[in-house]
Amino acid sequence: MNRMPELTIACPAWVDDIIDFDARYTDDESRMRVAITCARENVIRGTGGPFGAAVFDETDRLVAVGVNLVVPLHNSCLHAEIVAFMMAQARVASYTLQRDDLPAHELYTSCEPCAMCLGAVLWSGVRRVVWSALREDAGRIQFDEGPEFAASYDYLRARGIAFAGGVLRDEGRAVLELYRERGGPIYNA
Repeated sequence: MNRMPELTIACPAWVDDIIDFDARYTDDESRMRVAITCARENVIRGTGGPFGAAVFDETDRLVAVGVNLVVPLHNSCLHAEIVAFMMAQARVASYTLQRDDLPAHELYTSCEPCAMCLGAVLWSGVRRVVWSALREDAGRIQFDEGPEFAASYDYLRARGIAFAGGVLRDEGRAVLELYRERGGPIYNA
């Protein structure tokens, strides 16, 4: 008898109903809308926290999405970005998205990455990270995003990872406010 529980990580079933995996997403705004849609639906449907993420490849293809599953799966590691990395790597059957035979990949996230997710960027293999709401927006509803160091971004940039923030910020911030209005738990304050 194994005393350790089995872990199963899956996005909610509604993801397949509302996300178009066959569309081509050719710009930052269309890609960010996928991440924000995931975050908003996660709040509206009560399936997790107010964060969503999506991984795209350079052919404009949506590879995977992730939503925050911390509360429903009782796991502090299951931030939307981490779930998106896990799903993308499973889809391409590789522990890295930076393999020579793969196109370049990018992460779009509804909020600036927390300390954990920023650290995971290096090993994920994505070449660019784009976010909507800022860490200060998450802080306004009492989420603690952890320490942010300029040196962390410098380190990642030196390894070829680019960053862009504030894309559709008002829409990303609105999801955080919706979560607060609905009384969603702030699980890391």
